[in-house]
Formats: sequence, C-alpha cells, structure tokens
Amino acid sequence: MMSVDEKRVREFAYEIWESEGKPEGQEERHWAMARKLAEAESLAPKAAPRKKPAPKPKADAKVPPATAAVAKPVAAKKPRGAKKPAAG
Repeated sequence: MMSVDEKRVREFAYEIWESEGKPEGQEERHWAMARKLAEAESLAPKAAPRKKPAPKPKADAKVPPATAAVAKPVAAKKPRGAKKPAAG
C-alpha cells in the first residue's frame, strides 16, 4: 500500500508534468521536485481553518435609490400665455 507521502509525491509529480506541457524525458527532475514539495509541505505548520467571511449586509428596501438623493430640483415653469411684467 502507498503511504500518504508517496501519494502526495506522485500527485505533485503529475501536476508538474502537466504544468510543463507533458514533456517526455523529464521524469527524474519532476520526481525530485515533487519530493521536495511534499517534504516542505509536511514540515510546514498546519494552518488554522479559515473562518467564513461575514455575509454582506443586504440593501435596505426603505432606502431610496441613490439617484433620488442627488436629483436636481426642477424650476417652476410659467404658465403658457403669461405676460412679462411691464418695466416700470
């Protein structure tokens, strides 16, 4: 039966081979790199599981759209047919 370390070396070697475009004749180099990666991985301190990020707050339906807050006031129009005041 294959140990966890051997399995990990095999996985690394395969990933290296694939990442280089599956070249022929590079097996020894790939296996050496894979052994180093597996060794480094086994010596690295185990990271604590990451906490899930807090969910983003949902938009409050009572808040008006942003365009309403920045809308320009509309000038009052004069009724049609209104005459200009006479200059005095």
